[in-house]
Parts: sequence; structure tokens; C-alpha cells
Amino acid sequence: MTLTQEANNRIVLTLSNEIHAAGPQVEAAVNLLDGGATVPFIARYRKEVTGGLDDTQLRLLQERLIYLRDMEARRAAVIESIDSQGKLTDELKKALLDADTKQRIEDLYLPYKPKRRTRAQIAKEAGLEPLAEELFKDPQLDPEQRAQTYLNADKGVVTAKDALNGARDILAERFSEDAELLSNLRAFLTKHGFIVSELVEGKENEGAKFKDYFDFDEELTSIPSHRALALFRGRQEGVLSIKIALSEQEEAQKPHPCQKIIAEHFGIKDLGRAADQWLMDVCRWTWRVKVNLNLETELFETIRERAEEEAIRVFGINLKDLLLAAPAGQKGVIGLDPGLRTGVKVAVISATGSVLETGVIYPHEPRKEWDRSIEILAALAKRHGSKLISIGNGTASRETDRLAADLIARYPSLGLTKIVVSEAGASVYSASELAAKEFPDMDVSYRGAVSIARRLQDPLAELVKIDPKAIGVGQYQHDVNQIHLAQKLDAVVEDCVNAVGVDLNTASVPLLARVSGLTKSVAQSIVTYRDTHGAFKNRRELLNVPRLGDKTFEQAAGFLRINGGENPLDASAVHPEAYPVVEKIVAKTGCDIQTLIGNQAILRNLKASEFTDERFGVPTVKDIFLELEKPGRDPRPEFKMATFREGVETISDLKVDMELEGVVSNVAAFGAFVDIGVHQDGLVHVSELANHFVKDPREVVKVGQIVHVRVLEVDVARNRISLSMKNRNNSSNKVARSNKAQMVRAAPMGAMASAFAKLKR
Repeated sequence: MTLTQEANNRIVLTLSNEIHAAGPQVEAAVNLLDGGATVPFIARYRKEVTGGLDDTQLRLLQERLIYLRDMEARRAAVIESIDSQGKLTDELKKALLDADTKQRIEDLYLPYKPKRRTRAQIAKEAGLEPLAEELFKDPQLDPEQRAQTYLNADKGVVTAKDALNGARDILAERFSEDAELLSNLRAFLTKHGFIVSELVEGKENEGAKFKDYFDFDEELTSIPSHRALALFRGRQEGVLSIKIALSEQEEAQKPHPCQKIIAEHFGIKDLGRAADQWLMDVCRWTWRVKVNLNLETELFETIRERAEEEAIRVFGINLKDLLLAAPAGQKGVIGLDPGLRTGVKVAVISATGSVLETGVIYPHEPRKEWDRSIEILAALAKRHGSKLISIGNGTASRETDRLAADLIARYPSLGLTKIVVSEAGASVYSASELAAKEFPDMDVSYRGAVSIARRLQDPLAELVKIDPKAIGVGQYQHDVNQIHLAQKLDAVVEDCVNAVGVDLNTASVPLLARVSGLTKSVAQSIVTYRDTHGAFKNRRELLNVPRLGDKTFEQAAGFLRINGGENPLDASAVHPEAYPVVEKIVAKTGCDIQTLIGNQAILRNLKASEFTDERFGVPTVKDIFLELEKPGRDPRPEFKMATFREGVETISDLKVDMELEGVVSNVAAFGAFVDIGVHQDGLVHVSELANHFVKDPREVVKVGQIVHVRVLEVDVARNRISLSMKNRNNSSNKVARSNKAQMVRAAPMGAMASAFAKLKR
């Protein structure tokens, strides 16, 4: 549906308020997005057009634009529907135009929405609407006496009770379709309501993982996403029954608080008049039969949507941290995919990621070829000049890590360094169609070792080959809307890839496909062209690639790098369209481009305003200055390694108060999981992340961060570890909490551990 200018104006106004930008900025961004521009391209190369909107603002704008356009289309459809019924008043139209959510529009539409034949409609057909009106407008009337005048056996109204029930149904339907009343009740329940869960009888053993929710309640306004999603999963699995209720004191009130709200909204009072009690019963019926269940369903959906949105946000943040982890760089790596009976798979890759050799060694049970395995690895390292050993963190990881340590100790002259990396998603990649195309003649079991080696060299370049959902840094990722999750994660990957930039002459198809403006088919065309014609010598050569036109070139060129090409600027983030600006700088300074690049003394004395024109303003020129200072700079941090404690290889080796170094493997709303090298991540509950109050764990930690932790508790039987990052001298005991939900928060070995089990699925 084509939106009217009025609708577009409303969208622009709403977006302006939400992203804190002026209307013209929003309009410009919307026009660019509609024209096919990507968020990374707009954020980086169209700052003058949008007034400097950053990628965060643009992503929010992009997401909300879809919602707001859907809402405007629905608003137009509703107005048209009511108008076609001849019931659209000026007041109703204004209310619909002022509605700022889809829910508000639906509330207003409810009385006019075509519906199946209801009890109220049957009562109206029986001629009972006048009775309902009389009693509602004049409570002095006696309901029984008035009902007698509306008996009609042919219409099924045999007794006064039949007539009064029909009148009740008419008023109850009218009350339940009042938009203002629904809004008031929704707001009241949201503010005062609790989500309450109980165990379904007979499900104790089957639902043991939900035991913290067998008798649970928490305020709707405070329940965090992970607990909400746990409740919904428990209900879906038939273990928990959940409902929305008020406090015990409020639930015991007569009449019920929501019934009172209904009565007050329609001016109904029990003053002892003949119809007062009947009208109060209508309010009670409206609440219990017509409104309660519908509002509960709505609120559950709202809670779920909010929880899913938070879970997806958490997944996105964790994925970003993982993708932007420090790369080891161009160094030869020996990748080890640990295993016991089936052996340790070995893949040797060159500094540029090419596979040099693969094989398998059997250092562990049952063959225990320890010395022979070390000799094989030493020979591989010497033959190929490998400097790093990348070890997957799965089964037999610590045993294999000890093997690598022994190798390094026996052959110090090789200068080897060992690092344990996350192998999440490696098995998914190994069996994928992509891996089969990349390594058609390689056994599936060796592909995982290649991936483990490469993700040490460049995590981003390797992880883009894997479905983000398979990387395993999400929170209840299987319980959320999979379409929204995929959209969010794809946006995160796109932002990360374009923030780093891509080497045009070495990048794989999956990596190129994430570059602004490029699709999988165009990325494949680039690689095919590269394989046929050799390395690209300059960016303009991209225009020779089939199906890569001017528009695609505009979107992609700035994010593609050519090292050692004909033009030094092609190795930078300076867009080809801005090369004339650099030419002005060269002319002004009298330096050639090679002298200018990296020369801070010259560049920092230049004024951006001297090189602007009608197309390129000060923001772009300043970006060019920064890029010339450090062309192709990588925004990722310096590569560092965690050191696992010697002798601590299994959960049984852990002792309370033991201090260890580890790597954050996942961050959730309730805390962070840390790999300390014992095949089971430990949980640092949010209350143990710092000596000060921490609202959001991501304020303190992120995925891939090296941290120092202290062991608080070890449960070997249930394979659970509780850790702390608090300063020992400054830590304080947790204050006891009365609310059952708050008790869950303070129990890292209970609910949190079960949540961990779900996270790792």
C-alpha cells in the first residue's frame, strides 16, 4: 500500500523523536535506504546527507521504519473499513490518527471489527438492546420488572433471567470493546500485576530443570528476559501453568480492583438502587468472561516480545564482541581439533590461510601415542615454519593443551605459542555445503581443524562462514522469533565486516557477501573473476566483474581493500568517489601520496574546511585525514592470550577460593560464563561481577575478554561452577531477599545453572 504524505510525515516525526535527530536527517536517511543504500555505507560515506547519523541510529531507524510503515498501512485499512460501514465520526478518525501503537489502533477498531455471531448479537436480534440501555441509563428501574416486558418465546427469551442475561451480554460486549477502558486496565495490570507460575501436577520429575519456577511470582515490570523466557518454555513443555495476578491482598478485595475500574469508567456505583447490583454484576462478568483472559494473553505476548527483543539484543552484542575479537594475524598455525578415541585432527595452514597439511595423531586413550604425537607436531612446525598452535575447547581440550605445552617445552627453538579457542560452530561448518565446496577432497573430520586454525588468525573472516545462530553466544536463542533473530544477527555481521574492511584479493565468498552492496552471487562473480584474471590491481577493475554495476560499486568499493595495488588509496577506507579530495590535499601540500600517507605532522596541520566542496563536507574530509594517517586501520584490539592454570584440567581439580584466569565465553542478562579450562564454563552471577552494583553485565565484561576469577562454589555432581570477579578485600555478603524471584537472582548454582544448560543448547 502506498502511504499518504500525511502518514509519511507521522513516520518522520516519530523516528525523529526516537533516534533524537531532526526531521530532514530522518528523511534523508529514509530516502537513502529506500534507494538501496546499506547502513554501513550511509553511516560511513553519507554523513553530509544525513547530518552525521551513526550506525546505531541508522539501525534503529531501519528497524522502526518497517514497524511504522506497517502500522500506517493498518491505520489506513481500519479507517477505510469503518468508513465503509458509515460509522466513521470526526472524533473517531482523530483518535485513530493520533494512535501511536498498533495495539491502540486495534482497540479503537474492536467495536467495528467484523466478527462471528456473538451472544450479544443474538440478544440484540431478540430485541433486548433497549432493556440494556434502560437499565444502564436509569439504575432506579427494577431489572426483574423491566425484563418481564421483553419476554419473547419465539426469540428464546422465555424468562426474566433470559432477558437480563441477554442485556448483560450486550453491555459486557460494549464495555469490553471500549478502547479507553482497555487501555486503563492494561496499564493497571502492567503496573500492579505479577506473573505467577505453578507446577503442573505430576510433572515434578519431568520438569526438574524448572524447579525454581514451581512456586514463583514476579512483578511484570521487573521480570528480566531470561526468566520470562524460562517461564514460557516451561509452559510450552507442559511443566508450568502461568497466569497474571495481583497481590494476594488485591485479589481478595470485593469487588476485584479491575471490576472497580470498569464500574468507575462507566459511572456505575452501588448506591442501593434497584439496578445497581445487576450493573455491578455486569462489570464482574465483563472482567471475568470478556476481558481478563484476552488481556492476559495480550500481556503475555508483550512480555514475550520484550523478552525476545532483549535476548536478541544480547545475542547481537555477544556476536559482535566475538566477531571483533583480536586476530593473531598472518602467522602460520597448526590447528588441533581434540578427540580421544578418534584422535586429534591436525591441520597446518599458512600465514595466508592456505591448507598445507592435514592428519591425525593419537596422544590420548586408548592408543596413548604421546611421544610420537609430539614428534609429528614438531616436524610439522619445523617444516612449515608454524608459530601458533590453535586448540579447540571441546572434548579432550585440556589433555591436548597439555600435549602442546609438552611440545613447546621439548622444542623451545621452534618458538611456538599455544592458544585454546572456541570451537563453537566448527562442526556445523565442517558438514556445510560451503565447506564441501571449499574443501571437496578433504575429509569432514579435518575441516573442523582447519576452521579452528583459521579462526585464530582472523576470527571474523572464519566465523562469517557459519550461521550466526550456530556460534552459541545467545540466550534462549531457540525460543525467540527466528526471523527477527536472523535479521538482527545478519545486521551485526554486516556492521562488523564493513567496520574492519575486506581484502579484495584474499577474501572468501562468504566474507565478500557481507560487504555493503554485495550479494552471494556477486561475491562469487568477484572470486571467479579473480581466479581467472589474477589479483585485482585497483578498485575500478571491479566494474569489469559481471553483474557488478555502478550502484553496487558505489556501495561496496570503500569497504574493499587492495594491498600493494596501483593506487595506495585502494588499501584505505577512502572511497574512490573522494579521491579528488585527496588530490586537492596532495596539490596543497606539495607532497606525493606516498609521502602524505602516515605523515601526521603534515596532516594534522591541515584545515578540513579548505578541501570541502558542494559534495564533500567537513565530516568526510576529517575522515579522509584520519584514514591517511593510518590507512586501512583495523578497529579490533591487540591480540592477547589467556593462561589456564597448570594442574587444573577438570571440574574436580577446582577448589573454593582458587584464583584463575579465564576467557568470557558468553554474556547473559544474569551474568557471564567464563571458560577456565575445565570443559565446563563457570558462571559469574551479575552480583559477583564487581564490588559495585551492576545493572547490565555488559557494562563490565564482553565475549572474548580475559578475566581473573575466584571460585565460589563447585558442584561436581551437577557439573556446575560458581565464580566471582569481586575484589576479595572489598566483597560483601549478599543481602537476603524476601521475594521468591529475587531469591532466584541470588542463587547462581540453582536457577542460573539451569539457565546455563539452556543457553548451551
